[in-house]
Amino acid sequence: MNAPQKPELKKVINESGIEVKPLYTSADVEASGGMAMVGEPGAYPFTRGIHREMYRKQPWTMRQYAGFGNPADTNQRFKYLIANGQTGLNVAFDLPTQIGLDSDDPLAEGEIGRVGMSIDTLRDFEIAFDGIDLKKITVSLTINGAAAILIAMYLAMAEKRGYDIKELRGTAQNDILKEFIGRGTWIFPVEPSIRLVGDTIEYCAKEAPKYTPVSVCGYHIRESGATPAQEMAYAFCIAKAYADDAIKRGLPVDEFAGRLSYNFNIFGNIFEQVCKFRAGRSLWAKIMKEQYGAEKPGSMWLRMIAAGGGGGLTFEQPEVNIVRGAYYALISALSGTQTMALCSYDEAYTIPTEYSARLSLRTMQLLIAEMGLTETVDPLAGSFYVETMTNEMRAKMEEIMAEVDAQGGIVKMVAEGTIQAKVSAQAYGMQRKIDSGEFPKVGVNCYKNEQEEDHPVEFHPYNEDDARVQIESLTRIRAERDNTAVDAALARLRADAAAGTNVMPALMAAVKAYASVGEMTKELVSVFGRYQEPIKF
Repeated sequence: MNAPQKPELKKVINESGIEVKPLYTSADVEASGGMAMVGEPGAYPFTRGIHREMYRKQPWTMRQYAGFGNPADTNQRFKYLIANGQTGLNVAFDLPTQIGLDSDDPLAEGEIGRVGMSIDTLRDFEIAFDGIDLKKITVSLTINGAAAILIAMYLAMAEKRGYDIKELRGTAQNDILKEFIGRGTWIFPVEPSIRLVGDTIEYCAKEAPKYTPVSVCGYHIRESGATPAQEMAYAFCIAKAYADDAIKRGLPVDEFAGRLSYNFNIFGNIFEQVCKFRAGRSLWAKIMKEQYGAEKPGSMWLRMIAAGGGGGLTFEQPEVNIVRGAYYALISALSGTQTMALCSYDEAYTIPTEYSARLSLRTMQLLIAEMGLTETVDPLAGSFYVETMTNEMRAKMEEIMAEVDAQGGIVKMVAEGTIQAKVSAQAYGMQRKIDSGEFPKVGVNCYKNEQEEDHPVEFHPYNEDDARVQIESLTRIRAERDNTAVDAALARLRADAAAGTNVMPALMAAVKAYASVGEMTKELVSVFGRYQEPIKF
C-alpha cells in the first residue's frame, strides 16, 4: 500500500519578487551575504538604526496629514492635534496651491480648500501658524511643484515672528521627480524643476542649515504601483540626482546630505516592509560613503518618515482599516523610523475627521505607552528570516538601481515617461490580481460580508464659502500691499530665473512683499514653460 502523498507547499513570492522559504536557518543568512552589513545601531552602516539608543532616548515624532479649507480652519485643526499629543505637523495643501494657482484663478474653481489648505500669500501662512511654537513643533510642508515658493513663505513667516531661520527646523517634501512618476502636481518641465530643487538645497545649506529642504518620496511611487524594493531603489536614484545637482553647484556633500530626508510607505507584508527599511538604511549609507565620499555619519543617515499609506486601505468594511493602521504603525516602529505619520481609517473615503485623526494618534501613542516598542533597539535583529530577507532586499534594490543607470538614469527615464509607464502597468497588474482573488484583500475579495452594511464614515463637507472668503482675502491683500514693490520683486524673480541665478533670494523678497503664489508661478512659467506629460504604451 502506497503511503499518502503530502500536499505540495505552494510557492510564496513577496511583492518585491523574492521567494519566501517555509523555514530559515543560519545557513540562509550566510548564503544571502551574512551579517557583515548589520553592525551596531548608531554606527555604519546603520542597518539597525541611525541612533545608538533609538526610542529609549526619544520616541518617534508623531505627525498626521492635516489641512483643509481656509488657513483659519486648518489652524484650529493643528491646535486640536497638538493638544491631543501630536508632536509634529504634516501640512496638506489644496490642489490649486500645489500647482501654482491663486484662488481667484478660473481653473481653481471647485477645488479651493477641498483636499488641503488654500494658500495665496504670506498672510495665509501667518494665519495658519498663529499661536504655534515653531521651536516645539516641527512642520512638514507636503508641497512639490510650488515648493520653492512655499518654503520661502514658511521661512519668511518664521523670520517675521522673530525666529532665527538658521536654527529653524522643519521639512518640505519638494520631491518633484516623484511627482512626474506618481502624483502629478507638476508645473515646470523636468530640468528646470530639478534646478528649483537645487536652488532650495543650496539656499537652505547657507541660510537655514537645520531646515530639511527635500523629503524624497518613495511613498507616492509605491502607491502608484511600485514594489517595496522599487519604492526604495527609485527613491535613492532620485536622491542621487538631487545630490549630483548640489555637488555641481560646488556644495560639499557633507554640507547638505545630512538635511536630505525620506518619506516612505507602509502597507503589505510585515516582514517585507521591515526588511526594506533595514536594507535601505545600510544601502543609503553605503552609497553616500562609497560613491559620494561622505565623512560625517549624519550625511549617511537614512532619515525617514514612515507609516501607513492610504493605498493599503479599503472602501469595504472601513472599520478593518483601524486594524490595518495599527499594524502599519507597528511596522513603522519595528523599522526604526524617525517620524510616524499614520493614516486614518476613513482616508479611503474622505479627509479624516477629528475623531478618526485622534484614533490614529492614540494608536501611535499606545505603542509607546503600552506595547513596549520603545524599550529596545531593532528587536527583530538576529532573526534568520529577517536578516536573510534584509540582505535579499538590499540586493534587489541594487539590482533595480543598476537597471536605471543602464537605461540612462532616473532623470532621463522620468522625462521620457519610462518609469511612469512601468509602475502604471504594475498597478494595473496588481488590480487584476485583486479582482481575481489571486492577491488576497480582506473584505474585498475574501472574508466579505454576505450583505454589506452602511459604512459608518462621516464625509468631510466641501464648504463653498471657503472659496469666497479666500478670494476676498486675496483681493484685500492686493489692495493693501505696496504693488510697486511687488512688481519690482516679480521682475527680479523673472530676471534671476532667466539668468540661471538661484531664485530663492528673489522669492523671499517677493513673498515678503505679499506677492501671490499664482503671480510668482506665472513669472517662473514665463521663463521655464510648462510640463507636457509624455504618453508611453
